[in-house]
Amino acid sequence: MKYAFETIAVGLAAFLALLGAAFAHDSLFAAHMGIISVVLFIATVILLRNVKFNPEPVDTSGYLDGVVRYGVIATVFWGVIGFLVGVVVASQLAFPDLNIEPWFNFGRTRPLHTSAVIFAFGGNALIATSFYVVQRTCRQRLFGGNLAWFVFWGYQLFIVMAATGYLLGITQGREYAEPEWYVDLWLTLVWVAYLVVFMGTLLTRKESHIYVANWFYLSFIITIAMLHVVNNLAIPVSFLGVKSYSAFAGVQDALTQWWYGHNAVGFFLTAGFLGMMYYFIPKQAGRPVYSYRLSIIHFWALIFLYIWAGPHHLHYTALPDWAQTLGMVFS
Repeated sequence: MKYAFETIAVGLAAFLALLGAAFAHDSLFAAHMGIISVVLFIATVILLRNVKFNPEPVDTSGYLDGVVRYGVIATVFWGVIGFLVGVVVASQLAFPDLNIEPWFNFGRTRPLHTSAVIFAFGGNALIATSFYVVQRTCRQRLFGGNLAWFVFWGYQLFIVMAATGYLLGITQGREYAEPEWYVDLWLTLVWVAYLVVFMGTLLTRKESHIYVANWFYLSFIITIAMLHVVNNLAIPVSFLGVKSYSAFAGVQDALTQWWYGHNAVGFFLTAGFLGMMYYFIPKQAGRPVYSYRLSIIHFWALIFLYIWAGPHHLHYTALPDWAQTLGMVFS
């Protein structure tokens, strides 16, 4: 039976979110869980309408491009949303009366804009293109069956959870890492599934060589996972509340944040998009990469140098001078 497991799983998640709203320890958690339960109930209804008791066999001989197409559509959709919110944010600076309290003031719409452009627009572009590129450079269908679909839809749910949380005022107050602990846990689960799909496809490849674009994509996936987990280590006040406290404090907390913040740019917006360019630019030009050896040097130079540069965000602070100098030199 097609979509039976998916329907049950999403329906159960919707019910759990509803229970979270009912037994919440604070009003913000109740509101957020209520919104999430509505989204999941709508998804359950859509899945129910598509359940098939006698489905036709799925052709697994070709590439899994359906998830790529949906990813491209999501990229365009979230790009338009993110840029429109950017116009609103700029207008709020020029015309302060456009700040509508409490949900649509600058303090809440600004992180909504940055996250929509970076993580919703950029993230969907990276996921979609990585799924497209890894299949063609490995001559192998995406690993894990429908796991790639879980990555796609799970990431869309993360975007909705993060965006609605910003407008409700649910935030850790960490640049590019505003979502609270339960949203972070969901993203971690989705990201591990993403790594399994990508790595599994590489390990089962029919092409002996791993093309350089996949090196950049894989470094982006692994490094973002490491940065996300460490920077968001936190202890929730309650498992039925939004508030949590970081595992770090003081200058250690600041250093951890900007180790994450700078490398979110370095590996999300640089390494991942370089992987994209290493495939699509030669493809469109109809010519191979000018120097493949140079591309490997490029990869290792970026990986080694970029990861150390975070402390340059903390010059003239309580951070030890040697750490500030390290960040400056590697910048």
